[in-house]
Amino acid sequence: MLPKKRPPTHPGEMLLKEFLEPLGVAQKAFADHLGWTYARLNEIVNGRRNVSADSALALGEALRTGPEFWLNLQRDWDLWHAANSHRRVPPLRNVG
Repeated sequence: MLPKKRPPTHPGEMLLKEFLEPLGVAQKAFADHLGWTYARLNEIVNGRRNVSADSALALGEALRTGPEFWLNLQRDWDLWHAANSHRRVPPLRNVG
């Protein structure tokens, strides 16, 4: 269930606070391990880039979480932000 009053945790924040910092792994070292540029990883960490399916696969393998963990975080983030700017659409009548 999505939180109502605050945005869900961005996957980049989760990556930094729950994985990299506790493991004592620098962003540069982790980017090198993944074969990514530092900029790509840093943009995810700072919430300026979304986690793609490809990124989720790499993060899931490196951190042994599975890609679904990262994609679910991204989905929740995207849905929460979309819901806050969404204009409701009435149901279509007489469908079927």
